[in-house]
Amino acid sequence: MSLTPDSPVTPIPAALNFRTVDVRGQHLSLAGLRAAVPRAQSGTMADAEDKVQDIISAVRTRGFAALRELALSFDGVEQAHPRVPAEALRAALEGLDPAVRAALEESIRRARSFADAQRPANVDVELGEGAVVSQNWVPVARVGLYVPGGLAVYPSSVIMNVVPALAAGVDSIALASPPQKNFGGLPHPTILAAACLLGIEEVYAIGGAQAIATFAYGIPAGASDAGDLPGIDPVDVVTGPGNIFVATAKRLVKGVVGIDSEAGTTEIAILADSTASPALVAADLISQAEHDPKAASVLFTDSEALAAEVRVELERQAAATKHSSRVLEALSGPQSGVVLVEDLEQGIAACDAYAAEHLEIMTADAARVAARIRSAGAIFVGDYSPVSLGDYCAGSNHVLPTSGTAAFSSGLNVTTFLRAIQVINYSRSALEQVSGHIVSLSGAEDLPAHGEAVTARFAAR
Repeated sequence: MSLTPDSPVTPIPAALNFRTVDVRGQHLSLAGLRAAVPRAQSGTMADAEDKVQDIISAVRTRGFAALRELALSFDGVEQAHPRVPAEALRAALEGLDPAVRAALEESIRRARSFADAQRPANVDVELGEGAVVSQNWVPVARVGLYVPGGLAVYPSSVIMNVVPALAAGVDSIALASPPQKNFGGLPHPTILAAACLLGIEEVYAIGGAQAIATFAYGIPAGASDAGDLPGIDPVDVVTGPGNIFVATAKRLVKGVVGIDSEAGTTEIAILADSTASPALVAADLISQAEHDPKAASVLFTDSEALAAEVRVELERQAAATKHSSRVLEALSGPQSGVVLVEDLEQGIAACDAYAAEHLEIMTADAARVAARIRSAGAIFVGDYSPVSLGDYCAGSNHVLPTSGTAAFSSGLNVTTFLRAIQVINYSRSALEQVSGHIVSLSGAEDLPAHGEAVTARFAAR
């Protein structure tokens, strides 16, 4: 699905143009490295923001009427109401290929094991007799989970969104995925089957930025020629990956609702040395380029020989893969390429500056190198931990921060759906013990009523 149907078509390269950035011999600062590494063109985000603002405004002001227009414009679907009927969910699960169902069930099992272990424990700290401060982890009441569609089908993203929300104890879960013209205006049946498998009953056929706006602001009940339209309640947290428009929408509604991170168009970085297999490096770069023409695939290496061999492998493997045109476009874009570094030290620094969504370490002593990385959504160690493993069946979560936001954001996890509430419980004697300090500090801040609120409790009555 494209949120910009009238945008010019990007010419697909006839051959690979995997560019090279050489930072060897340069003593670059963090800012210098961030400026040097491959990134999408800067104008893209600004262009998306204007379009997304218009979509959010339309959904807020015109509700279901706006959703109908957007579904017709972007997805070619005529829609009375976006709620997916319960019978469609059940039918999708009943019609699911048994091999796919078995794979989804195994992915769910592993994801649940990891998610259940993530939930933090409540803490009670006794700071003195009768002075107890606690931190309790409480789930949010309602969440909206987004699962992308369009160029590919992502039942795995259903799992990645739903499982940690369930592990957190969220009571109300709504899921949205784009309507598909080929499936009667409903999301892809494999998406619906995965939702049914996880017990999710509230599913909407809404795509892109309009789904994020719907979750953030809700839509009141209304009426139409087809009858009454039940409303959609707003949520407390919105999560899920998507294209640049979804990521931009999440940024724009942050503050109205919580978000997981700006999980936009996918990216992979690989830190490799001369010990790495060029064929495996190329295969992994291609695996993420397959997602989207704007996907980013970046190799960091101190080996010119490896870089040259990887380029040959990219040419060979890209020509043979099913989505060759899409892969070539992604690999040839400004967001992809090879970064030649002086040595492993500069390679680690460059990777931290890039802050990849997915970072593979394919070096000698890969585990030791991985332990030194400070900025990445997820780190994949060695030849047998490819990003594809994390996409489907590692047990980890594949909803991860992109575009450098891994420098300050985390991937989706159980705590995304939890709040830490502090509880203060002091007895009379415990408060009296620190009352003098409170009076002194309130005076120092010229807020004497703060101190008076304490001394009033010990005044003669």
